[in-house]
Amino acid sequence: MATETEAETGLAFHPMDQFMVKPIFGDGPVHWYTPTNATMWFAITLLAVIALLVFGTRGRAVIPSRVQSIAEMTYGMVYKMLEDICGKEGVKYFPYVMTLFCFIVFANYLALIPMSFSTTSHIAVTAVLAMFVFIGVTVLGFVKNGMHFLELFWVKSAPLALRPVLAVIEVISYCVRPVSHSIRLAGNVMAGHAVIKVFAAFAAVLWIAPLAILGIIGVYALEMMVCIIQAYVFTILTCVYLKDALHPAH
Repeated sequence: MATETEAETGLAFHPMDQFMVKPIFGDGPVHWYTPTNATMWFAITLLAVIALLVFGTRGRAVIPSRVQSIAEMTYGMVYKMLEDICGKEGVKYFPYVMTLFCFIVFANYLALIPMSFSTTSHIAVTAVLAMFVFIGVTVLGFVKNGMHFLELFWVKSAPLALRPVLAVIEVISYCVRPVSHSIRLAGNVMAGHAVIKVFAAFAAVLWIAPLAILGIIGVYALEMMVCIIQAYVFTILTCVYLKDALHPAH
């Protein structure tokens, strides 16, 4: 319950409440089978991706529509990114990389809709995405290269005496990849939404409302860029990790 001071100032707000996973129906506990706001927005994200890449390009018109143009530009950008970083050998993994990029982009932008839910602000979600990449490229590295994959950790260009020390550092940095990979995305998305909620709370106070509204507009515009930038960063790091699996030697 709000205190008297909070009631008088109108500053009683909880910016992190927007990230709570809640049941869609009722107020009971959340089980693994409970439909929640998170699962609903997962489904909406999936439908949005399908609408763009399947239904939006179904006509394959010579003069593309706006939706088809967006789908084709997205396809071309991710394909070129993967080819430039990993070479022709990495193109066969394009469907997975494209799926990652599209999911993150749509999840980020859909979360900017008022009263929506931000799925990529949860470490549980981004950590799963990052662990899939980490485990996938590690398994791929050993399957494609055998024990030669361990050459990724052995810096041949360094002096012989330093190589064991550098190998330990390389192993540690490799193992923390999923941590940095996931926290970067979730942290940026969560921070932006929390700041917007803080400004929104101050907008209820009459004498600072104009400044608060300007703050909301500014942060919202910044978040529009962060949505695509964070998806791009997550995807390009995935491509870099994939390159290490395909070509592990320093």
